[in-house]
Amino acid sequence: MKRAVSISIGSSKRNKAVEVTLLGEKISIERIGTDGDMEVAALKYKELDGIVDAFGVGGADLGAMADGKWYPLYSVMPMVRYVKKTPLVDGGGLKNTLENKAASFLDRTIGDYINSRGRKVLVALGVDRWGLSQAFVDAGYETVFGDLMFGLDIPIPIRKISQLKIVAALLMPIAGRLPFSWIYPTGEKQEKRTPKWGNYYAWATVITGDCHYIKRFMPDDMQGKVVVTNTTTSEDVELFRKAGVKYLVTTTPVMEGRSFGTNMMEAALVAVAGKGRPLTWPELTEMLDKLGFEPQLQELN
Repeated sequence: MKRAVSISIGSSKRNKAVEVTLLGEKISIERIGTDGDMEVAALKYKELDGIVDAFGVGGADLGAMADGKWYPLYSVMPMVRYVKKTPLVDGGGLKNTLENKAASFLDRTIGDYINSRGRKVLVALGVDRWGLSQAFVDAGYETVFGDLMFGLDIPIPIRKISQLKIVAALLMPIAGRLPFSWIYPTGEKQEKRTPKWGNYYAWATVITGDCHYIKRFMPDDMQGKVVVTNTTTSEDVELFRKAGVKYLVTTTPVMEGRSFGTNMMEAALVAVAGKGRPLTWPELTEMLDKLGFEPQLQELN
């Protein structure tokens, strides 16, 4: 049996392991959280290097691909310094292949509902999910990218992807050298909610992006909203339900009541492919087509 492991600096409360069959191959997929401790994560990578078939980098990114340019996050690099043999992915491949389908999926499944409320989307962090951002722009949505608000607590909405490109070019070389915990919630911080930017949540019909960012700032009232995200636990789903979210769309498959992160699912595909290296975007697209993977819709209210 193949084995893919996501080692995450997120909360250990979100740990999960399941066995699935992909393209006729049995595979164990497992998430191991280290509660914000990068050194513990580094040692776990060292322990399993060469033993498992693929690693996912969870709770962090090695960098961001924005408008075709790669911006490394230098503070994350030491966490994976011991990985020498096992292929390592952070989910960037799926963010630019599988997540591209989200906007067209919404039109196909609940397009009438969205059109009745207005084609308006709040993207929590656009630079982190360029494929998703571009997909909504191409689908004709009014957009607010929350990169400055959600990432840096600067109260300035970004309304055009051209502006987002400028922000990425100016700020990512700086943000990439900051301690990762300054720009993304890790460990127990992932469980805290501090409602903020409520007027932008209220404005949008669709709220999309990283689940931790969405939850971190979302208001108690999300009546009628459509949330498009991934890495949802059953507790996350219940939180969205109680807040009044109408539809929840996860960009990765739901397995045993939760959806795993893009890094975990990409690691699973790398393990199944058995090439001993990360897959190219065309290779990922081909596998996704064979598997029939597409976003999954849940009606919560």
